Amino acid sequence: MKKLQLDGNNLTITNVAAAVNNFNNIKIDFTKDAARNIKASRTMVDNWVRNGDIIYGVTTGFGEFSNVTISTEDIEQLQENLIMSHSAGVGEPLPLEVVRAMIILRLNALAKGYSGIRYETLDFVRKVFNAGITPVIPSKGSVGSSGDLVQLSHLVLTMMGKGKVLYEDILMDSSIALKKIGLEPLRLSAKEGLALINGTQLMTGYGALIMFAAAQLCKIADIAAAMSFEALKGTDTAFDERIHNLRPHEGQKISAANLRKLIAGSEIRESHRKDDPRVQDAYSLRCIPQVHGASRDAINYAYNVIETEINSVTDNPIIFPKEKIHLEGGNFHGQPLALALDFTGIALAEFANISERRIERMLNGNLSGLPRFLTTRGGLNSGLMIAQYTAASLVSENKVLAHPASVDSIPTSASQEDHNSMGSISAAKAWQILKNVQAVLAIELMVAAQAVDFASINVTTAKVMKLGKGSAAAYKLIRKHISHLTGDRVLHDDISKSLNLITTGAVISETEKAIGRIE
Repeated sequence: MKKLQLDGNNLTITNVAAAVNNFNNIKIDFTKDAARNIKASRTMVDNWVRNGDIIYGVTTGFGEFSNVTISTEDIEQLQENLIMSHSAGVGEPLPLEVVRAMIILRLNALAKGYSGIRYETLDFVRKVFNAGITPVIPSKGSVGSSGDLVQLSHLVLTMMGKGKVLYEDILMDSSIALKKIGLEPLRLSAKEGLALINGTQLMTGYGALIMFAAAQLCKIADIAAAMSFEALKGTDTAFDERIHNLRPHEGQKISAANLRKLIAGSEIRESHRKDDPRVQDAYSLRCIPQVHGASRDAINYAYNVIETEINSVTDNPIIFPKEKIHLEGGNFHGQPLALALDFTGIALAEFANISERRIERMLNGNLSGLPRFLTTRGGLNSGLMIAQYTAASLVSENKVLAHPASVDSIPTSASQEDHNSMGSISAAKAWQILKNVQAVLAIELMVAAQAVDFASINVTTAKVMKLGKGSAAAYKLIRKHISHLTGDRVLHDDISKSLNLITTGAVISETEKAIGRIE
């Protein structure tokens, strides 16, 4: 059993993805420094409550009710009421992996020791996570400012023995699940409800998992493009390092280098290097480094934003134990995440846009010189015709989803909260775009393998020509799981197999075994 130590400062996107993807084999804990910092900030809250100080959300109401002072005897009821009243979500439940990421990220943020929550409360949440309980949380209701209040409230609600959870793959009342692991429902003390929900962890939970997968898709897009390039017998002049050094965007240079490495040693390319009448290819081949590279750079920007956020304090008020003060601010505002996640959605969508064009070129006999729809008995068989329809559908959906949510805002809480980021919507859209892009690239890999089967035959000698070493590794993996299409069959099954090779990391690992690391 592996352990993930939280201190609020050193969590990475890779850590989060590993903990979520190995949920049953990783336990989370707090470092000694974190425990000390948590307790120090809690001491300040207890002192202020005893002294009768007026502190937002501790001895006052919330939002527009911040001018209402709460009596000492009602402080605990205030926190419970906060969670119940803010548990107002609707819609389908969040993906379980996003909920698990939310819990890790909220505990990590609170572990920094600037929030005034009791150590015992955080330890309670930690125990629930480690026991394998996952809250069931409605997906809609956050406006991405004042934190992801709705979803985090539903999360905390389950700690209080209310709401539903998934435990041992069974949906049940949270009170029953807590009893099964030997815990009584959590009772909140001063500031604790606010500390638990005043954060950006819905957006960041989505963001961390999206960025981990997006970083992998940068490589997969290059691998799929290299296979398609070989199937279409493209000219590799456009990948020449000298061209890209004159326009030295980092992502573009990396993508071009990957393509050179993937197709190195290709007999297919060498077979027509001298006689090729084409001076240059269509953009979907010639401009792969420019398009993929721009998306890489955008994803890299967003990756840094998300990794900064997961180690940030995002609640309010913030407590500074050394100075013995509390400061009211707006670190809960999701604008940095909203912009980054919108940008990520756009960047990911472009991978699918250009991929679908390569799919079309391989299936269109007038453009490829290959059998129409990559079947030798066209008419009786439709071949891979409808795979392109599916890719086109997903690309079209992405164009709608890629419209930025961050340019919108709507006021809440009687205009006390008069500008909201809508980052939760940016996150949900980027998540769906990610899933669509994975499917489009899965289709490209499948189509490219079929196209290579035809393109690799030397029409003069009838011999099978070799792919580049990297392209060949990806091709062999596809063919290990998906056989050559000799007659029509259920394409859904083939697409699912190809998609599994992407999401499990097999495409990257098998390719890198053959040619070493690709960036």
